[in-house]
Amino acid sequence: MTTQVFGHKSPDTDSTGSPLIWAWYLNEIKGEAAKPVLLGEPNTEAAFVLERWKLDKPEIISDVEADAPVVIVDTNNPAELPASINSADIRAIIDHHKLVGGLETKGPIDITVRPLACTATIMIDLMGDDAAKMPDAIKGAALSCILSDTLEFRSPTTTAHDKAVAEKLAADLGVSISDYAAELFAAKSDVSAFSDAELIRMDSKEYEVDGTKFRVSVLETTAPSIPLDRKDSLMESFKTVAAEDGVDEVLLFVVDIIREEATLLVPNDLVKGVAEKSFGATVSGDTVVLPGIMSRKKQIIPNLKV
Repeated sequence: MTTQVFGHKSPDTDSTGSPLIWAWYLNEIKGEAAKPVLLGEPNTEAAFVLERWKLDKPEIISDVEADAPVVIVDTNNPAELPASINSADIRAIIDHHKLVGGLETKGPIDITVRPLACTATIMIDLMGDDAAKMPDAIKGAALSCILSDTLEFRSPTTTAHDKAVAEKLAADLGVSISDYAAELFAAKSDVSAFSDAELIRMDSKEYEVDGTKFRVSVLETTAPSIPLDRKDSLMESFKTVAAEDGVDEVLLFVVDIIREEATLLVPNDLVKGVAEKSFGATVSGDTVVLPGIMSRKKQIIPNLKV
């Protein structure tokens, strides 16, 4: 059977590009039948990457069949994966997030979880010398993943190794990192066509803190005024999204890539308390600016308190 390679729901650039990278490696280097798939529509930045490097958009699936061989990338959290994931035959996990628990496998598997900023960086390391055989389109996907996940090396998750791998890929491709990152972030910032609910779910993860379930959403942008001009309708939509998704509250952080800060929307006293207890913020209105906050994985999730 063909192995399906996929990342998390609400696929961003890393969860769109990394399945393409690893499926290429399994097919072309390991001689194993594999195909990349997605667990939802890619976001605007990921869609730009597919078009820029002339990569076919992977098939979108809603679930997996029992005993179907799969490789999971860019997550190990069952909440971000198909409902039937534990009935599938998980062959490998490649990730850069903390271990969550809850996945079950049919037998021993290869698991690689490393403290790097991007799954694509880990994949290139795992390929070794074979990484040089990647065609330009796959190298372009890998470069895109790293620049996206590191916010062009601004994110505190960035390591020297992520940066070195990205610089090597850019040199191979003859691409200016600063120019290409500007194109990526412009695509990421173009959210005018999305509904409030789509924006809230576009880059979000579910986390529970002391019994309170949150949907923690991040909008990374070079034009924060675009989503912030919609803050009233976005906060009104929090209620509907929370009810539909079975969570207690939505936390929406608008990350300004250029100013290196996040603005948290504050619709009620619960979120006000989260802002004050988690980030030492003083909240006087329905938004609060959090200087230096860029990373959900490293700065937001670990600090959440209710």
